[in-house]
Amino acid sequence: MSRFVILAILYVVLAVYGFQAFRTLFKSPMMHWAYIVLFLAALIFLTIKVITFVPSEGFKGSAAVAGGIFAAFFLLALVLGFFLLLEDIVRLIGFGYNKIAGMSNADASHFPSRRKFVSGLALGLASLPFGAMLYGMYRGKYNYQVLKYELEFDDLPDAFHNYRITQISDVHSGSFDDYNKVSYGVDLVNEQQSDVIFFTGDIVNNRSEELEPWKDVFARLSAKDGVFSILGNHDYGDYASWDTEEAKAQNLEDLKAMQKDMGFDLILNSNRYLEKDGQKIALLGVENWGRGGFKKAGDLQKAKEGIAHDDFKILLSHDPSHWEDVALHDDYHYHLTLSGHTHGMQFGVEIPGWVKWSPAKWRYKYWAGIYSELNQFINVNRGFGFIGYPGRFGIWPEISVITLKKKGLA
Repeated sequence: MSRFVILAILYVVLAVYGFQAFRTLFKSPMMHWAYIVLFLAALIFLTIKVITFVPSEGFKGSAAVAGGIFAAFFLLALVLGFFLLLEDIVRLIGFGYNKIAGMSNADASHFPSRRKFVSGLALGLASLPFGAMLYGMYRGKYNYQVLKYELEFDDLPDAFHNYRITQISDVHSGSFDDYNKVSYGVDLVNEQQSDVIFFTGDIVNNRSEELEPWKDVFARLSAKDGVFSILGNHDYGDYASWDTEEAKAQNLEDLKAMQKDMGFDLILNSNRYLEKDGQKIALLGVENWGRGGFKKAGDLQKAKEGIAHDDFKILLSHDPSHWEDVALHDDYHYHLTLSGHTHGMQFGVEIPGWVKWSPAKWRYKYWAGIYSELNQFINVNRGFGFIGYPGRFGIWPEISVITLKKKGLA
């Protein structure tokens, strides 16, 4: 609660400071009151949700909406404040210079007033992320995108030339609020008619019961060679409060059973072989392993037991830091790793061939899309769902479709 109080105070300070730009541009008292009421409403809405927050229910639904609206207004005030601060520094320097230079004109004795141009520029630029966050909550979170890639390999078995993989990740079913749109997303996965479907972790936010309303939807996922899955950091229940360790352990077992009921083949530090026309490729899945404070249940050495060194290998590992820190430098060669976890922070700008930016890049070197190192590939899926901020802008929910190619084959 103390952190929220500090955040609320900072929010009020920024809102009051940013109001100066609004007042410079608009002289109508009605507009001034509209600014005050909207900023206060966002703060009051979130305060109510914080006071009535039930940890076992998690940060979702109206609580997440309150947080998203508050964040949008906070960002609006922050950008306004940044430009106003720059203007105030310039105004202060100019005023000080006039005093030191001993100018005697009338203007030199008064602190320079704000300029409409600067206030207009500040409000215009601040409106961009503000509008983007609100749009992301209203439309962006279900704006599913199918991203297609073709990857070539020298040693891909001939039978798997043109083999198609569909990957989804980070469902976070506890955050969903629109059955029809989620159902549409699942149908879109099936429409790709891939040979196999991989799900790379975080099917819930915290508790297995979050998946219950969506079981029948995701049970519709179907591919000729099956649907395979792994666990992500959120699937273990580490971010929820439990009465006993036994209850937490049972939650995980329930989640595993639910995935089995849905037709998912959950791979836990183990492996499978995919076979076609007498040839095969190895499929390995590790439990979550993340850099820093994230759970490190993943055991690559255990997962590769029984796999030959020269097998063509696909690795499912939720957190891309595992690929960077462990798999990439292992004595085995993992031709393709499929990860998720980052969500691309659910906010950013991507213009293919021009711009690819998100705050996620400040934490993760490999945060979205295809990367190649040491002749090994990784695809970091941007995620199917959302958590925390109940929306997406610029970094849309993703369905990855990867076609494997054998070099030299037409």
